[in-house]
Amino acid sequence: MSDGTVPAPERRRRPWALWILAAVLVLIGLVLAIGGGWLLALGGSAYYLPAGLGLIISGGLLAVRRWSGFWVYAAVFTATLLWAFWEVGMNGWALVPRLVGPLVLLLIMVALAPMLRPVRLHASGAVAGVVVLIVVAVLVGVVVVQSTPDRQLASLPPPGRLEMSDPSLRDTGADWPAYGGTYAARRWSPLDQITPANVEGLERAWVYHTRDLPSEAAEGSYGAETTPLKIDDMLYLCSAKNILIALDAENGEERWRHDPGVEDRFIPYTAACRGVSYYQVPDASAAEICATRIIEGTLDGRILAVDARTGAPCVGFGENGAVDIKQGMGPVVPGMVSITSPPVIVQGVIVTGHQVLDGQKRDAPSGVIQAYDAVTGELRWAWDMVRPDITGLPPEGETYTRGTPNMWTTASGDEELGLVYLPMGNSAVDYWSSDRSEAENRYSTSLVAIDVNTGRPAWSFQTVHKDVWDYDLGSQATLVDFPTGEGPVPALILPSKQGDMYVLDRRTGRPITGVEERPVPQGGVEPDERSATQPFSLYHTLRREDLTEAKMWGMSPIDQMICRIQYRQASYKGFYTPPATDTHWVEYPGYNGGSDWGGIAVDPSRGVIVANYNDMPNHNRLVPREEAERLGWAPRSEDRGEFGGQEGAGDPQMGAPYAINVNAGWRLPVTLLLCKEPPYGGIRAIDMETGETLWDRPFGQARTNGPFGIPSMLPVDIGTPNNGGAVVTAGGLVFIAAATDNLIRAIDIETGETVWSDVLPAGGQATPMTYEIDGRQYLVIMAGGHHFMETPIGDELIAYALPEG
Repeated sequence: MSDGTVPAPERRRRPWALWILAAVLVLIGLVLAIGGGWLLALGGSAYYLPAGLGLIISGGLLAVRRWSGFWVYAAVFTATLLWAFWEVGMNGWALVPRLVGPLVLLLIMVALAPMLRPVRLHASGAVAGVVVLIVVAVLVGVVVVQSTPDRQLASLPPPGRLEMSDPSLRDTGADWPAYGGTYAARRWSPLDQITPANVEGLERAWVYHTRDLPSEAAEGSYGAETTPLKIDDMLYLCSAKNILIALDAENGEERWRHDPGVEDRFIPYTAACRGVSYYQVPDASAAEICATRIIEGTLDGRILAVDARTGAPCVGFGENGAVDIKQGMGPVVPGMVSITSPPVIVQGVIVTGHQVLDGQKRDAPSGVIQAYDAVTGELRWAWDMVRPDITGLPPEGETYTRGTPNMWTTASGDEELGLVYLPMGNSAVDYWSSDRSEAENRYSTSLVAIDVNTGRPAWSFQTVHKDVWDYDLGSQATLVDFPTGEGPVPALILPSKQGDMYVLDRRTGRPITGVEERPVPQGGVEPDERSATQPFSLYHTLRREDLTEAKMWGMSPIDQMICRIQYRQASYKGFYTPPATDTHWVEYPGYNGGSDWGGIAVDPSRGVIVANYNDMPNHNRLVPREEAERLGWAPRSEDRGEFGGQEGAGDPQMGAPYAINVNAGWRLPVTLLLCKEPPYGGIRAIDMETGETLWDRPFGQARTNGPFGIPSMLPVDIGTPNNGGAVVTAGGLVFIAAATDNLIRAIDIETGETVWSDVLPAGGQATPMTYEIDGRQYLVIMAGGHHFMETPIGDELIAYALPEG
């Protein structure tokens, strides 16, 4: 009979694997003990210090092949298991950094257990018990991680509940006449050929290549965000660098192409063109040149007009089909003034804003809003918020007021009221406010309604007072008839980056649903500048609760501990934490949302809002001017030397006492994982009448994300960052790409479940559109990718349809 001993030759074998494991445990233990002591001194979790000491002891005992080393580690693992479930419960993604690494080490230790010094007591039973515990833990972990369920909170209203008019000249259906469907920006189509019952049959009908890909100099700066228009039998789109293209809507064949010759040096942060605008000249015969025209804003600051039939410039518009919006702005360095969003055209007036490159200098070009005659290109009016007396070009020798808030995103418009709704950005220096004028403080981060006939503000509504968080309004306002006890009211729904949604009477700007001024944190580098209160919507918010140390994440206990240390070191007082310079400060949500330029979609028949959103913090620091100069941070005018990168990462903010360094998403430098636990993005359905959440789910799979930038290929809904919007149809579907997983999806609006998806050849950071021709419904998405979202860059415009016949 065996007495449990091992023959002498076997005992003499050198257990290299066991020694390596012991060394790893000691090394990890040292890191956890040192970091855990630091974290404990900062007032953080008491777990890491004793856990690290336990690993050091376990590794030391394993090095001399003692079974007691196994049991010490088993005790540490058991304590880790209990601590993890105590801290975060059954939150699968939160358990990953706490348990997966320790579980892997335990499995290795079980495999190497035969190398430990033999004992006369039979250890096999105990080891088997531990293995059972491991299996149970693995199963629980897999079940929890895999089961991130859709949260169905309420039943959806039925179709036909509401009747809603659209104050636009053209409707969606057969056509898609404007970037948001119409200038009401509902992103809605009454088409119902494709439904949840047949959507699995969708196939690619055709693929078109724009042939606009980045040069070597512009790599890392592309983001083709185009949503085409469809008018009659033609599609109209723009490429990343403003090449205008017309396609046959049935087969995707190129009809014409117009290249305005935008050079790489004019690329601002991103080479992007979100779309174009269509205009039909009143009373013009179809045979007239430019009777119908495509209007485009360019990265080099021009408004172009071309014949919709041929692509030839409309020579009667401005100078040979173009006007230069930079006139009257004074010195403009290439890349500082760009148009990335389609202009809005109301009552024959083209109204345009423009992007002013963020974070460069206080004396940046003006954010002036300009309007041009849609036929002649004549400047109809200009709105300089600081100098409202300047209604056209400035007097000779003067310029529009420099550094004022701009409108970089897309406006919406009411043809009947003659109003254009401008989602305004911030002053030229986002994170410093002491030298802003009264007008800037009034209009920054506000929705401003402009009368297209006079160019004067009819009303404005501010969402952030003295914004120093880059919370500029990125989403279009969506025009609806809002149901009230007194009947439907002409209204608009305004989503914000900080997550709030506001419902306003679009005639007056008066809030229809509740808005409350609440106290917010004070202090920071400009304590006298901080508003004591900020507006909070009582209607709906996409914002989650404040961050806590327990919400820090990572790949392992080590990087989670590092994130916890950063959290404890940073200034964080909750929502609207004031900027700081002596330490980092946490901005949550970060500047990418809530809602960004993708906006919301509205089913006007059911009265349902569909909103995809981001849920990530930024880890920021104001950098003193002397330090920024030592680091070589300089504005674009001094040839910064590269495109792209993270917006706000080393922006000089010349003219202010501080530069800004933004860690967008709060990423760790080595693993590249985010410090906040998932999800990082979601999609939600909301009852428009009540603001009640109908369903809510993480949006975006982990398949293309992973530590060190290595795709995990896991088809698990982690909820990824997303840029782009959704389209809702009468067929009961939500079509959306936007996430970093390179998928386009159809979501059943009733349940929030994905009922179809397709892998795109590049990132889908664009909003899809849908139209009909010859009785067949098409879905179209631009797969162009995006450098900020780190998705593959491409040039494919893809059309889907059900099989013919």
